Amino acid sequence: MKSIDRRGFIKKSTVVSAGMAIGAPAYIKGFVQNKPSEIINVAVAGINSRGGYYGGSGHTANFTRIKNSRVVAVCDPDENLFPKAIEDIEKLGGTKPKTVIDFRELLDNKDIDAVSVASPDYWHALHTIWACQAGKDVYVEKPLSFNIVEGRKMVQAARKYNRVVQVGTQHRSNIISQKAIELLHEGVIGDIYMGRGTVYGHRPSIGRVQNSTVPEGVNWDLYRGPAPMIPFNKNHFHYNWHWYWDTATGEFGNNGVHYMDRIRMGMKKNVHPSKISCCGGYYAFDSDQEVPNLQVATFEYDDGTIMEMEVRSLFTPNEEGIVFFGSEGYLQLGSNSFAVFLGPKKEPGPTLSSQDLEVNEYRKAGIEPHFVNFLDCVRSRRWQDLVAEVNEGYMSTSMMLMGNIAYRTGRKLTFDGKTEKFINDDEANTYLTRQEYRKPFLLPEEV
Repeated sequence: MKSIDRRGFIKKSTVVSAGMAIGAPAYIKGFVQNKPSEIINVAVAGINSRGGYYGGSGHTANFTRIKNSRVVAVCDPDENLFPKAIEDIEKLGGTKPKTVIDFRELLDNKDIDAVSVASPDYWHALHTIWACQAGKDVYVEKPLSFNIVEGRKMVQAARKYNRVVQVGTQHRSNIISQKAIELLHEGVIGDIYMGRGTVYGHRPSIGRVQNSTVPEGVNWDLYRGPAPMIPFNKNHFHYNWHWYWDTATGEFGNNGVHYMDRIRMGMKKNVHPSKISCCGGYYAFDSDQEVPNLQVATFEYDDGTIMEMEVRSLFTPNEEGIVFFGSEGYLQLGSNSFAVFLGPKKEPGPTLSSQDLEVNEYRKAGIEPHFVNFLDCVRSRRWQDLVAEVNEGYMSTSMMLMGNIAYRTGRKLTFDGKTEKFINDDEANTYLTRQEYRKPFLLPEEV
């Protein structure tokens, strides 16, 4: 297979965002002198996983490494996480951040310019809306929201308060994905009639765990937030909250949204699907888990095009990725490569892999350009230049939430994209929002 000329591609595919030229070292600490007026102070909420160091790719790591930004506060209802978070930030050259257990304490702090939200799914909406209302910009992890109504209110809050809100669908900033989508838009495989994403990643059984006393240093009330209060249980705590319907969106929201987001981009879909179906179940294990570990969903559009998504958290071959099907061939897209095959004989077309790319200063410094793009837009005040602007995150997340609703109702659903409600299905519409938010963690009627 003939690969795209690396030198020509790099020149053509430089990320389009102010200050994000490949190879430019201006954003990396130590290259140029910081000016106090240029420094963006960031508070990170939720530091157990992606929000913390996370093997060097987490929120605190990126905002510490990037020149002209610094982590001035970390927030988590588990105080036991603070020592390591502080140590990680200081090891990367940052200063000791303030520690806060209640997110609301950050809102009146005028020294904080932006908040980075890596709290559990069910906290995303309140943290983002509160921050927008307080005049702070937001980087919020995927999935954007816990339910569809929350996502719409997050978009409304960003617009009303003119905030820069980036969603953590960072594959949009991946040069491989960008070039593949560019080729699709140029018609490399003709007219695209279907896109399919597959997420295969083994998840072990969480078993069955009895309730216990709340660990010292954990504010269980703040941890549960808007979700129903229950006795403390380790299976509802760090990371395992992903596997319960009252706190999570399952693997569809957790990882499926990354794939659906790029499929939407490749197929230029900026409207909701009209018909949604989903099947699956929980297989192989006996545990407390509520969400399925196998789901297969189909999303149909009024123009006849189709998107499919499968997540399988069981023993399986490593086959995950995205395939776009067109009238002239197909394109396979992974995290680190893509390849095009054309005609009935599957003749090889353009390919590109991460090995073809020059090692730029971001990669050398362990910086994800998605975070850089966010900070660029915070400075410019142009949310339109965000790679993953909040409405884009809303559209992709909503699809995964619709898939979950189709699974939970057990039938094919019809969705009205204008009213953003299911047609003639009262039961399905009950899943559009949480039926009851626990006081005082209430979703505002108007943002």
